[in-house]
Amino acid sequence: GEDNFTYCPATGLAKGNEHSEFAGWAFPFPGVFLVEEFISEDEECEIVELMDRDDWKPSQSGRKKQDYGPKVNFKKQRLKAGSFTGLPNFSRKIVAQMKACAVLSGFLPVEQCNLDYRPERGSAIDPHFDDWWLWGERLVSLNLLSKTVLSMSCDSEDTIQLFPLSSKEELSPPASSTQTSACRSPGEEGTKCFLSPRLVPGKEVTVAILLPQRSLVVLHGDARYKWKHGIHRRHIEHRRVCITFRELSAEFSAGGRHEELGKELLQIALSFQGRPGRELFTQYSYQEADGSIRIFVISLSQQIQSEPFVGCNGPGRKRKESRL
Repeated sequence: GEDNFTYCPATGLAKGNEHSEFAGWAFPFPGVFLVEEFISEDEECEIVELMDRDDWKPSQSGRKKQDYGPKVNFKKQRLKAGSFTGLPNFSRKIVAQMKACAVLSGFLPVEQCNLDYRPERGSAIDPHFDDWWLWGERLVSLNLLSKTVLSMSCDSEDTIQLFPLSSKEELSPPASSTQTSACRSPGEEGTKCFLSPRLVPGKEVTVAILLPQRSLVVLHGDARYKWKHGIHRRHIEHRRVCITFRELSAEFSAGGRHEELGKELLQIALSFQGRPGRELFTQYSYQEADGSIRIFVISLSQQIQSEPFVGCNGPGRKRKESRL
């Protein structure tokens, strides 16, 4: 269904939408940091043009993606550098610019995922939590080419405390939960008297975070760990490209159990020498005596100890490397 609250960056409140049952109500929604016009229009064009020079791989729910990160098996909790060669060179400037945001102090991205959404493919992403075994607290996304809406939902049985929104309260949400009732003057037509606070189950609440074109959003704290995030297909009206950066969890950071592996991955990531993560394949072909062509495709990992392949028809042997 439709989101029934909208996040207000100026106040940090989620405010009930006009045509929902929560109109006139609000609650604090911590853990969202939004910067509009994080990059210029020229930078946006250049970044997308560079992305489009590489292949986009099909992903789920009508999306396409380009991955720059370590090889991970989340189910078995296994991780290795694999063929990871770092974040792409064009991200060096974006990452440097992110350091100007206080909320991103000490943020060291170890993985970058570029996602391509298009309305004709019905692109969307289901509500989900990002993994927290490997990825750290802050999730950073740069929204390019068109605006969209990040929909936040909560499966929890916990209740959310709403307070009635008045012009005075709009900029300073009440400090305590013991509030007086907010009543209109008795003579006013259509009198309503709201007792506050109002408690509603978390699972009945969805919050829309409006993401303008070229905006940067950071989810952390409650917005990262208590609320799922997703994008409905109705909110993809034009092509949308987003760049998501992730940092390492405490387990892979200084003092953590896998600190050394974390250091190795960061060193690779921040070399900014990356190509999208795809296995390198080598294609060999040769012509049989009867004129038919035989083709072998061998992955790089299978070639490590093998002798070079020599075709029956030596001089006619062709070798082509391609990233699939």
